[in-house]
Amino acid sequence: MLDKIKTLEPTRLYTAILMLIFVVLMIVFHSLMLIWGILGIALIVGFYESYKLYCGLKAPLWALGLVILLWIGVYFYPNPLELVFFLAILLASYQSYTKKGQIKHFMPFLYPCVPFIFLYLLYTTYGINSIIWLLIVVALSDSAAYFGGKLFGGKIFTNSTFCKTSPNKTKEGVLIGISFASIFGTLGGLGVCDFTFSLFVSILVSFASVFGDLYESYLKRSAGVKDSGSIFPGHGGVLDRLDGYFFGGALMYILLEIFKGGF
Repeated sequence: MLDKIKTLEPTRLYTAILMLIFVVLMIVFHSLMLIWGILGIALIVGFYESYKLYCGLKAPLWALGLVILLWIGVYFYPNPLELVFFLAILLASYQSYTKKGQIKHFMPFLYPCVPFIFLYLLYTTYGINSIIWLLIVVALSDSAAYFGGKLFGGKIFTNSTFCKTSPNKTKEGVLIGISFASIFGTLGGLGVCDFTFSLFVSILVSFASVFGDLYESYLKRSAGVKDSGSIFPGHGGVLDRLDGYFFGGALMYILLEIFKGGF
């Protein structure tokens, strides 16, 4: 067991510590403009990575410009998710008229743009406590699964016959991750809702984060790359770090909206 612990990459650990410090500072000094700005920068980098995964090409300047305009609109428009559909109408109209481009060229405008909007809405609607809650759930789902898989190994999480998306993810690791995330996430959610609902949401969000990770792994395998980028040494790119938060954050916001006033 100790030998398996020693195999953990030091670069990954050091980067994780720096990211943790950054997150703590962001939480302490949070403001609407700060969160919007940080998410916006991450969105631009994530969009660039996503475009390469989907299309095998560098994102053109016009696409990056549209993303920037979209994010500016998110700050000012009261229902920002509607802007994505407006953008879809524009791009579909252009594509049908010119017969240029493919559907895959639009996918980066959905992933990661829509998840980033959900993260922004989670903060603006339910405050910094909801972000802390999400951080606890997703971080523990990922890190506890990572260390649990390293220590205990076990059966591959995805079916090796039908799905080879993430052969390094084990059932034991995922179970450990969800267990830790559910326990401590429930405590973190008490700043937003009551105990029962916090437990319910924490469990579902933890599951969602696992499949958020799987989806990004699927994109990387389809593109034939190991990481979406290299901005975080030992961790890869923005998509590599936020994949679980994309699915988890979207589901958390939706659940809170559905049961608003009932917890």
